Amino acid sequence: SSSTIVSGFSIMTSSPGNDKKFHFCIDRGGTFTDVHCVLPDGSQVVRKLLSEDPANYPDAPTEGIRRLLEEFGEEGPYTRGNIVKTDEIGSIRMGTTVATNALLERKGSKMA
Repeated sequence: SSSTIVSGFSIMTSSPGNDKKFHFCIDRGGTFTDVHCVLPDGSQVVRKLLSEDPANYPDAPTEGIRRLLEEFGEEGPYTRGNIVKTDEIGSIRMGTTVATNALLERKGSKMA
């Protein structure tokens, strides 16, 4: 299998959709969280959420997964606050720039 880098995501080009499952690549940034998903049919979608939106959801990556499963999944409904069934999920890859940016901007907590 080969892979391609797109906007910081490593996307497998050998069609992970062959297993008929959802494959998520998530980049959680300080302002936005991007959720890229290869759907069970092999097509791809991207959703962008605010990384912090406590009035609407407690965790952006979980909310992004929930929304895509709600929109495209067959085992729903996936209502907010309920446990997500994982048998439709093939993989979740997640990265974050939050810690890197804190280091670069020297905004992290002091360490000994």
